[in-house]
Amino acid sequence: MKQAFGLMMCLAIVLQLGYLVAGYDAMYQIGYGAITLMGLMISLTFLWLYVQRATPLALGMAYSWSGASLVLGWWWIFALAGEPAIMSHSAAHFVPLALYLSGAVLHFSVIHRSFGCHGTTFLWPVLAAVAVSTIIYLAL
Repeated sequence: MKQAFGLMMCLAIVLQLGYLVAGYDAMYQIGYGAITLMGLMISLTFLWLYVQRATPLALGMAYSWSGASLVLGWWWIFALAGEPAIMSHSAAHFVPLALYLSGAVLHFSVIHRSFGCHGTTFLWPVLAAVAVSTIIYLAL
């Protein structure tokens, strides 16, 4: 636990120093690019683990990491390309978001089963998240 926290703190310091030296745009591009590429590699690893039947969480992790990477990658490419109008309101962005959300739903399903539950009650936290998000959107 201490090593993971230490790693996170070191990376936060490096990113802040990078911001001071190179500026926001450089750190945004480097950071988003790196996490997009690393996330896709992690996703492929989890997909391989799923094929190997190594863990029941593997498919959810593959979906989550690929979805997260592609959502972040969208914003990375959007910024790199100078925020083109064609990307600013494109419905194509919802495809990786669907992948990301599917990964989350798969995680809730596995968590649900790990508690010894069966059926579709794992959908309650999913529906609650959608409802809260909708309420916040409507309130603003």
